[in-house]
Amino acid sequence: MQKNKKKEQKKYGRNVRYEFFNEILEKTNSNKIATAHNSNDRAETVILNILRGSGLSGLKGIEPNREGKYIRPLININRDDIEKYCEENNLKPKYDESNNENIYSRNKVRNEIIPYIKKEFNPNIIKTINRLSDVATEENEYLQEITKQEYEKIFIKEGNNIILNLKKFNNLELVIKRRIILYTINEVLHTTSGIEKVNIDDIIKLCSNNIGNKYLTPIKEIKIYVKKGKIYFIKS
Repeated sequence: MQKNKKKEQKKYGRNVRYEFFNEILEKTNSNKIATAHNSNDRAETVILNILRGSGLSGLKGIEPNREGKYIRPLININRDDIEKYCEENNLKPKYDESNNENIYSRNKVRNEIIPYIKKEFNPNIIKTINRLSDVATEENEYLQEITKQEYEKIFIKEGNNIILNLKKFNNLELVIKRRIILYTINEVLHTTSGIEKVNIDDIIKLCSNNIGNKYLTPIKEIKIYVKKGKIYFIKS
């Protein structure tokens, strides 16, 4: 229960932040918002995703842009270099004091885990993780293109709901099945937030059994059921 509450709080905070960004875009008649995410932030995100049991997509960490309008021009620059530049040029960036409070998972990674890894294992861990992120991004993009091609082969109908061919889906490799499920849910809801590996595996099991008109609701926003050789993804 506590875990779900934290996830909801995080989701709410993220939504509020991007709603604010969208307001700024509209008020200033702009088409881009630049955020200050750097290579340290990206490494922290990767570590957090690993600790949560993320797959390949989680190893990408923070990407250089989001939806084409949120850009991160500092994503490949180390935090130490940014702070040094600010000091040399007498810049006074605003500092959030809550970054020092290790009650948050990200702060624990930033203030405890990464310094420990630097000292005991790899002083260049930030660069190392960012190289891993670059490789994961390239491989994920390739797999995503394969997923899109296979999705188009099994696609039957689109609208508020999406229907896929059950037999063709069941003949796919497991790794592509998982990705097609996420791809389809994202097509319906424009997000896959709240969908976990156990949900994906349950959907695959539902499709392979194909007994009766069974259905699943992995999250309240979507219902997935199998009927007469088809897989239905229905927006609630």
